[in-house]
Amino acid sequence: MRRAWLTLVVAVLLGGAVLGFAGPLETANDPTATLPSSAESTKVAELEKQLPSGQVNPALIVFAKDTGPFTEQELKTIESFGTPILAPEKDAALVSKPLPASHSAEQTVDAVTQLRDKLESETPPGVTAQVTGGAGFTADLADSFSGANTRLLIVTVVVVALLLLVTYRSPILWLVPLAVVGLADRLSSSVVALLSQHTSLAIDASTNGIITVLVFGAGTDYALLIISRYREELHRHEDRFEAMRQALKGAGPAVLASSGTVVLSLLTLLLASLGNNVALGVAGAAGIAIAAVFALLVLPPALLVCGRGLFWPFIPRVGQQGVEAERGVWARVGRGVAKRPVAVLLASVVILGALASGLFGTRLGLSQTEQFRVEAESVDGLETVSKYFPAGATDPATIITTPARAEEVLALVTKTPGVASARIGEQTASLTSISAVLEAAPDTGAAYDTITALRDRVGSEDALVGGSVATNLDDRNAARRDFKVIVPVVLAVVLLVLIGLLRALVAPVLLLVTVIASFGAALGAGSWLFRNVLDYGALDTGVPLLSFLFLVALGVDYNIFLVTRAREEAPARGTKDGMVHALAVTGGVITSAGILLAAVFAVLGVLPVITLTQIGIIVGIGVLLDTLLVRTVLVPALATICGDRFWWPGRPTVTAPKEKVAA
Repeated sequence: MRRAWLTLVVAVLLGGAVLGFAGPLETANDPTATLPSSAESTKVAELEKQLPSGQVNPALIVFAKDTGPFTEQELKTIESFGTPILAPEKDAALVSKPLPASHSAEQTVDAVTQLRDKLESETPPGVTAQVTGGAGFTADLADSFSGANTRLLIVTVVVVALLLLVTYRSPILWLVPLAVVGLADRLSSSVVALLSQHTSLAIDASTNGIITVLVFGAGTDYALLIISRYREELHRHEDRFEAMRQALKGAGPAVLASSGTVVLSLLTLLLASLGNNVALGVAGAAGIAIAAVFALLVLPPALLVCGRGLFWPFIPRVGQQGVEAERGVWARVGRGVAKRPVAVLLASVVILGALASGLFGTRLGLSQTEQFRVEAESVDGLETVSKYFPAGATDPATIITTPARAEEVLALVTKTPGVASARIGEQTASLTSISAVLEAAPDTGAAYDTITALRDRVGSEDALVGGSVATNLDDRNAARRDFKVIVPVVLAVVLLVLIGLLRALVAPVLLLVTVIASFGAALGAGSWLFRNVLDYGALDTGVPLLSFLFLVALGVDYNIFLVTRAREEAPARGTKDGMVHALAVTGGVITSAGILLAAVFAVLGVLPVITLTQIGIIVGIGVLLDTLLVRTVLVPALATICGDRFWWPGRPTVTAPKEKVAA
């Protein structure tokens, strides 16, 4: 008992020390900070720093009047904000207010807020004024996250608490895992803050929210598995310390394998070309490692010091019917699958294939106006601009060339299809900038086509095309490259972990196929839902990779929970009855863990960005498919069809008479 209390005290003291020294989270604001140095837009951003005004993030003010042209007095007021560009009918005007790109998100928010306040007080009646452009979008995005991570944490805690209360049907038991996982989450957030302060990782505003979801989701799953096995052992052992030793002996390797798989999968993001993916991989791996350590080292002593009474009113006693009787429904499911495995396999394939068909017609890449789930002045301003000016006026492309080629490049840019207008901007002895207004709205397919055409026309070492739209195009291309590179590596990591854990080849390969099928079905179902129900124009570029990573890394947990128990039972019961028994004793915890994890990821919808909402929905659908179809139906069917060959090249030998699973 002393050791248990000592462990808890040490955990609290160490956690408190990290929390005390962590400090605030520092986020990256430079739009090219996450891109590789080889990206053309990154090179342009570096060259812009040599221009007189340096690299800027412009706030664009759009003035508009519905009742006709501006009066002379109204024009004078508009000119007080800067030199305007007037629409043909003189009923709209654009004024650019450049802000340093080196500003932090907080500084950009303050500058844009002050500008909007000034406009509200000085704009003449009958004239509307809106701030949009790069700085406007940056400010609105940063401002929309104000308090969002706190709301995310509160909603996550409430969801986890309710689901734990329903799962355990105990008024006190749920408090222990919630407190342990909550402390792990706060420690993880502090580690992320330290990483943001002392490394060059491009950690953004959404990173902390994703880490909170990962830690609460995975940490609670590990806690559910350990508590379930502990309760099972309490039916066999009077000494609760012995019961915990046996529980950790049985569940510990599964938790280590599961968390190790997630950590290794997240660390594959070190191969990414996008800096925000690299940052998420490092921060996420740290969070999962902390969650696993707390589940294995802090949760057990916390349970032990509370005694058996913690499970009240369903206190487990030696000699009572154990967990199998409580999970009789899963025993019946297992026996039903074992009777008709081929029919179950075919039905599962049909369901997964039908869901995956939702991928047809999916578009990849959200425009600027499609990225917010909340109202934003920058979005409204962009729509106003498109009424009076070329839609791309808010985010012109920037071409950097030499003074000797300036006129030649200007002529090439002007003649490029999709370019509304172009002019020479700032110059130095070695550099000339050209600003090109695109006809298409920023971050649309047409705008990307124009950027590609510009690069084809002027492309050379002394003529580079950059700007916000080019940056986002490079970001999309890098995201596609990362998906192609990282997905095979993640699959290889998962396969190797499963081979090492199960000491088999057939089972790991089949389990990996089910993981891929589950991801395809979840992505298809989510894409169909976004297009036809939620009216989202497309999947954001980073969604497929992150959804795949979270689904494969976390979904394989349920493979591990089920199949390691089946492997444990196979020598005594045989593969078929061993799988039925494993499903009977783990089906309940897998279902609870899956529903909880799906609900936690759905909480990402609290955050204001559609990208995170899409990730949450896709991962939530995938986890539910893993829980209710793949792990509990499809995998047992595959194991039954294969028989002992499921464990090839190993072959479990029956060492004792097979027992029937309690109904």
